[in-house]
Amino acid sequence: MSAQPEYAPAPPPAPAPTAAADLLARVRADRRAQQWAPAFERDWAQALEDSRHSYSLTPLHDVVRAWQARLAAAPAVDAFVASGMDDSDGVALEDLLGTRP
Repeated sequence: MSAQPEYAPAPPPAPAPTAAADLLARVRADRRAQQWAPAFERDWAQALEDSRHSYSLTPLHDVVRAWQARLAAAPAVDAFVASGMDDSDGVALEDLLGTRP
């Protein structure tokens, strides 16, 4: 009996080659651009460095996926904050996405 699964889960599809540039344009157009653009650029620079050392595009894909999720969740977060509900017991997005190192 093997401890290995009978099937390997399929990896998520790779983002489009222009996904990072498209995301940066969306981030810069957002009302949070003053804070988010430098954060995206910092994450991207770190992922580039990690990719150079690992010879893998995975760090770049992870940054794209995390920022896509962040931008997709922004309207829901705005609606929650505008509702005035208590958010003192919040959870970090990185924990939800499983991207925390």
